[in-house]
Amino acid sequence: MAASPCARHRWPDSWRCGGPSPPRSSSTRNSCRARTPCGTPSYAPTAGIRSRPASPAKCPGEQNYFLWEHLLASLQRIAAGAGAAVILGPIAGFALGTSRTAATVVGPYLNFVRTLPPLGYIGLLIVWFGIGDTSKIWLLFVAAFPPIVIATMAGVHQVSADRLQVVTRVLLPATLPEVIGGIRVAVGFAWTSMVAAELNNGIPGIGGLAFLAGQQLNTALTMACIIIIGLTALTLDAVISRIGALVVPWKGRA
Repeated sequence: MAASPCARHRWPDSWRCGGPSPPRSSSTRNSCRARTPCGTPSYAPTAGIRSRPASPAKCPGEQNYFLWEHLLASLQRIAAGAGAAVILGPIAGFALGTSRTAATVVGPYLNFVRTLPPLGYIGLLIVWFGIGDTSKIWLLFVAAFPPIVIATMAGVHQVSADRLQVVTRVLLPATLPEVIGGIRVAVGFAWTSMVAAELNNGIPGIGGLAFLAGQQLNTALTMACIIIIGLTALTLDAVISRIGALVVPWKGRA
């Protein structure tokens, strides 16, 4: 069997993929269009020959992020949302606790918001603030703010004292244990709300990764995310408890 024109005309490697064009006769040009050097735009492959598709680049980690990056993104959202609640919650609690009228008016609304599940208002927050991190931070703030305010109010109500001079010497030291307890409850609840906060556009995020892994029936990754979420919750609670022991060392002592 006679060799095909393409077999008789094999170009050197220097003529392939960006090198100078090889010399072609008219007969060879028509019969070897499918085997001309790559990158030559005037010689398209024939219908009988299919080009090999380029393999997509493999990115490390899960959803193009490592697990520690997912965890760090979630912790940053917690720091922004629950951190704002830790700062503003005691202030609002002291203000409401020292005013019976304000506590009577605002207290029921705080209890109402505290009992709402995060999935009940995440859609409304997305409509108001968009699908980005702003809605997630607001959800975590709303989840953490009422418990801190209510705990601070309860601590203030336990102390009966005359106004201003006893605020720093009596009221604040007496209510700090209740405030620390409220912060522990609030941060724990906000952390458990992370999955709800990261249901939409939650990558990177450990809650969003857990949700996607569950949808994809990836049992190993789902279990890994659950373990990381649980260990992180225990770590956060231990850190807050340690800070509370340092701030209020008299708690539990007669």
